[in-house]
Amino acid sequence: MQVPLPGLPARVRVHEVGPRDGLQNEPVTVPTAVKADFVRRLAESGLTTIEATSFVRPELVPRLADAEELFPQVAALPVALPVLVPNERGLDRALALGARRVAVFASATEAFAKANLNRTVDESLAMFAPVVARAKAAGGHVRGYLSMCFGDPWEGAVPVPQVVRVCRALLDLGCDELSLGDTIGVATPGHVTALLDELTAQGIPVAALGVHFHDTYGQALANTLAALQRGVSTVDASAGGLGGCPFAKSATGNLATEDLVWMLRGLGIETGVDLDRLVATSVWMAAHLNRPSPSRTVRALSHKDQ
Repeated sequence: MQVPLPGLPARVRVHEVGPRDGLQNEPVTVPTAVKADFVRRLAESGLTTIEATSFVRPELVPRLADAEELFPQVAALPVALPVLVPNERGLDRALALGARRVAVFASATEAFAKANLNRTVDESLAMFAPVVARAKAAGGHVRGYLSMCFGDPWEGAVPVPQVVRVCRALLDLGCDELSLGDTIGVATPGHVTALLDELTAQGIPVAALGVHFHDTYGQALANTLAALQRGVSTVDASAGGLGGCPFAKSATGNLATEDLVWMLRGLGIETGVDLDRLVATSVWMAAHLNRPSPSRTVRALSHKDQ
């Protein structure tokens, strides 16, 4: 039953991260042909933005070591296929294969910037500057991921002004959009609202913002609703809830795309996603991973058919 709430977007773009952020954190390495089929099935379910892979050093992210082999197999699909590039070398690899939508991965905290990039926040921004500039010069679209926007396992709660500063810096570099990441899943709706209100107050348009919530404490959908109420219309999610959180070993991990779509459908918000086809895709992928999907919606709808 659809019961809309006032003040929410009429349509939400789901930024599907399962093939990249999901599979890179799974314990099983999925064959390239299966990954390509996964991306195709996701596209056939109506998802229009599917993050395909990451052009990082293979030894650092071995689950995605086949980026050069995978991307040409899916490049002709009629959907947006962004890829993660950590530096100029990663950008070179992506551009050589025709990728024109890329993402960089920044941190709102010094501790995570040091742990993940071996740089300070400002040093990492300096590293991203030529990546963004060259991608834009090639006619590309650049997304800026910002991790640890709400909490950091070393620094604790992250002050809102600290996040706003890095958001502004990424936009000043030329990023077309930002994804606000709750990397360890500690955000709650009031915190989400406070951050979005301050970003808006500082002149950062809500149209440039997406949200990326982890469900470590079961707050991902509540936080998503809070973001929708502030006008956000891009939400990251992972089909079947693929992927975990490397800094919270018991975490459920990424918000499941099916759980998101179920909520949005009930609110009367358009996504263009065929939920039944998406559930079937996640059940199929779960079989390749030899485990059930953690998505509650996948479990509920797939059990109805048994």
